[in-house]
Amino acid sequence: MMRYRVFHRTTYTYNDDVRDSLGVYHMTPRPLPWQDVATTAASVDPEPVDLDRDTDVYGNAVTYFQVTAKHRRLQIEANSDVTVRAPQYDPQALARPWETSRPHGSAASDAWLATEFALESARAVHAEGVFAYAAASLLPGRPVGEAADDLMHRIFRDFRYDSTATTVTSSVAHVLEQRAGVCQDFAHLALACLRSHGVAARYVSGYLATQPPPGKERVFGADASHAWLAVWLPEQDAWLAIDPTNDQRANDRYVTVAWGRDYADVSPMRGIIFTDATSSTLRVSVDVAPWQEAATRSL
Repeated sequence: MMRYRVFHRTTYTYNDDVRDSLGVYHMTPRPLPWQDVATTAASVDPEPVDLDRDTDVYGNAVTYFQVTAKHRRLQIEANSDVTVRAPQYDPQALARPWETSRPHGSAASDAWLATEFALESARAVHAEGVFAYAAASLLPGRPVGEAADDLMHRIFRDFRYDSTATTVTSSVAHVLEQRAGVCQDFAHLALACLRSHGVAARYVSGYLATQPPPGKERVFGADASHAWLAVWLPEQDAWLAIDPTNDQRANDRYVTVAWGRDYADVSPMRGIIFTDATSSTLRVSVDVAPWQEAATRSL
């Protein structure tokens, strides 16, 4: 079990006045059986004329805002106190053959909820080559836990992490061609692979607590948002969380913020602006610090 202070700041700057900003953000970790959220707070600067906190269709905390004061800088900041435990899975659920772990025709109580996550989505398209790539892991009768782990291992081995190879809008087909990408790309690829065979899996966004190199101090704000995926386990009515970027199951270093069909459902921040500005910059600062370290730093 680990307790973290999570800090996330997103700052937009513009070269001319913005007359109106409308946005929505997912930056608040969600309470879960393995994740306790003690406190959370968020702010928007300049002060919005309208701010509404709600829960979306997937149960994620979401905030909508509008800023009408003229501004050349928009900043959204969130702080949370979160305790995370490594998820536990029923061995019987992991041992179920993957073919019988598909929601179609399943008698599980939440099969109707899982069905949506077995369908193709805009950011996880079943591109040419996806079905065949997945088939090497989804062997006949293979346990669903073993199959999901094997797909995770293969993506980690076959694709290199390269932040210059893709953009936030890159397709699964592009990732397959480049054999490179970032966490978002690898999550979308794995989703497309599993869903092309009828397996339900959802995109998960959040944070991964990182450690500095030996002998080095942690640099505040040097962390980043992270993405992974979770595969439905009907025997347990649970979801197996796997991270192809780091070749491991999610543990107590993973802070879950939101989940959905793909990145578009849970992006940390999105919106529209009304302005004559011709250029803008985006800066993101994220810090996931063990609570004792964060408390010492704030003294």
